[in-house]
Amino acid sequence: MLKGAHVIKVIGVLFLLGTLASCSHQLTRQSCMAMSSQAQYCLAPTINALHTHNEISLSQMITMRHGQDDHELLTQLELTTQRMTLVGLAPLGQALFTLVYDGHTLQSEQSRLLGDTFNAEYLMAIMQLIYWPTEQINQHLTGAQLRVTPCENALCKQLIDANGEQISINYSELNPWQAKISVTIKSADILLHITPLE
Repeated sequence: MLKGAHVIKVIGVLFLLGTLASCSHQLTRQSCMAMSSQAQYCLAPTINALHTHNEISLSQMITMRHGQDDHELLTQLELTTQRMTLVGLAPLGQALFTLVYDGHTLQSEQSRLLGDTFNAEYLMAIMQLIYWPTEQINQHLTGAQLRVTPCENALCKQLIDANGEQISINYSELNPWQAKISVTIKSADILLHITPLE
């Protein structure tokens, strides 16, 4: 559950437009996507992330830096053995997008003002890179590999493609579900800070 009244900036102009939206539409999205110039990732089943739990519910604050711009977004991540649901929230609490992946089909309900070209499934893919076991991620990756790498944090991973492009993931704790996490996507000049909320 969320605590207090968070004043939330939204990611980019698309999210700013989304705060004005009063209706949404349903879209069917591709469950495979390019993560770099060489790497493609296909979403993995949710059962791969649920080792000792029947379900997981996690509220998060995501801060994104793109170049010199900083933005914030609230997300709600829900996992069961059958599906993965990711909701993105605007400053007043409205759902800007809701993604539901059942292991086969990815459905996206989003504000009409976000447009058909807005692809929240990339954020869902990043969530899987963060929380799914490394060996499971690599079974769904082509053109790249996710590896645990030495670092000064509790845990670090890097996705490296054939061109050397990287996505770096750093964890403050060994348990990813409790950790504060930073994700660096060098090719896109994006830095994400993900903080779990109680």
